[in-house]
Parts: sequence; structure tokens; C-alpha cells
Amino acid sequence: MVEFTLPKNSKVREGKTWPQPAGAQELREYRIYRWNPEDGENPRIDTYYVDTHDCGPMILDALIYIKNKIDPTLTFRRSCREGVCGSCAMNIDGTNTLACTRGMDEVKSGPIKIYPLPHQPVVKDLVPDLTNFYAQHASVQPWLQTVTATPEKEWRQSKEERDKLDGLYECILCACCSTSCPSYWWNPERYLGPAALLQARRWLNDSRDEATGQRLDSLEDPFKLYRCHTIMNCTKACPKSLNPAKAIAEIKADMVERQV
Repeated sequence: MVEFTLPKNSKVREGKTWPQPAGAQELREYRIYRWNPEDGENPRIDTYYVDTHDCGPMILDALIYIKNKIDPTLTFRRSCREGVCGSCAMNIDGTNTLACTRGMDEVKSGPIKIYPLPHQPVVKDLVPDLTNFYAQHASVQPWLQTVTATPEKEWRQSKEERDKLDGLYECILCACCSTSCPSYWWNPERYLGPAALLQARRWLNDSRDEATGQRLDSLEDPFKLYRCHTIMNCTKACPKSLNPAKAIAEIKADMVERQV
């Protein structure tokens, strides 16, 4: 009988429980994934206690509180704190989301559990390696491509044509959708994933772009596009309320339309 086991160094162990803040009025427990590639140790889950009366309401506020007042070695990405940059994407209470837009009160009871985005190599602690993700985004050539002469002032677009970009251009490349997709977990080298395909749709919809045929040709592949099975994890995970599954379905429809 075949026995499947995880590699020894992938097993997550119980970590350190840090002291509670002195004089805290109301505490919230956090259990956070920790891994340092330099110490040769297995990943661990450390436990922290945050004084919610001395901290902002969002989970990113709590992470900053922990780093500033409890454990300066805790590593995570963050930038805008406004849900615009996508830097603080992580798995919170089992859901991929942005730490800056998820409030502590949205996790109703029990400890708040925080992990890096799933199925990605980890650089350190809550920082995933998104090198492949960004390379896939670049592969769809997300810029305007034209063959006609550049106008003196601007490329014109009607209001109706511009409306076709709504729900597509707002993507902030946080990777919440792609890292929630099982097809992306199993085929990350060949399946482009929801985020990259959403961006591909954005340029296919742009009336100013003149490379529609070439863009569709590049996506005509059993893995790049057709690994999507429309299970909707991507749409559920998107913190900007976009619908990558719909965008992918529209690309598939375009593929069929040009064959008939």
C-alpha cells in the first residue's frame, strides 16, 4: 500500500505564545503563520494578544501593532492601507482577502488565524513569492497595442465603449483570486489564472486596441485558458467585488464565435 506523507520540513508546528500586553482592557487572540528560511526550522504558528483599545479596527492595524509593540521580526507586506495596492493580501480566517479592508469584528469569535496566500512559495512569514503570478500577468501583454498612426491628441472612445471596461480595469493584482483557484494550484506553470485572464479580457474589450486576433491566438491553449472549470472561488475571493469567472467565460465565448 502506498503511503503519502508531507515532506518533513513542511509540517507546521506549534510556536511561541507571546506575553499579553500589560494593562490591556480587551484582548483579541491572533494565531499567525511564521517561517524564516534562514533558521532551517519548520513553519510554526505563533500566538499573540492584541489590545483592541490600543489598536485600529482593521486586521492590518493589528499586524502593525504586533510588529511595533510585541514582535518586530514579524514580516508582511503592506502599503496603502486603503484597499488599492493589494500588498497586504493574505489568508485570514480561511479566506483570501486584504488585511487593510477586513475588520477584526468580521471574525466573530475565537482567535483570528492568518496565513500567507495559499499554494505559493513563501519568502518569509506572511510574504508569498508572486514572481510567477506577475510573469503571467505580463504574458497577456496588458498594454494598448495599435497599428494605425498615433493620433495627435488622444485615442477616442465613446461612453458606451468605455463602459465595457468597468469591472475589469479595477483589478489591483492582489492575487486573492488566483491563489483561491484549485486549477491554479495544480497547474501554476501553464494555467494563467483568474487575475491574468481578467486583465486579458480588459484589453480584448478595449475599443482602442487593435490586437484582438493576436491576443485570442495567444490564449488558444488547453491550459492557458481552458483549465478554468467555473467553480467561482475567484469571484468569491475578490476583495474588489470583481467577477473573473465571468471574464473568463466571455473569452471562451469569443473563442467559439470566431470559429463559426
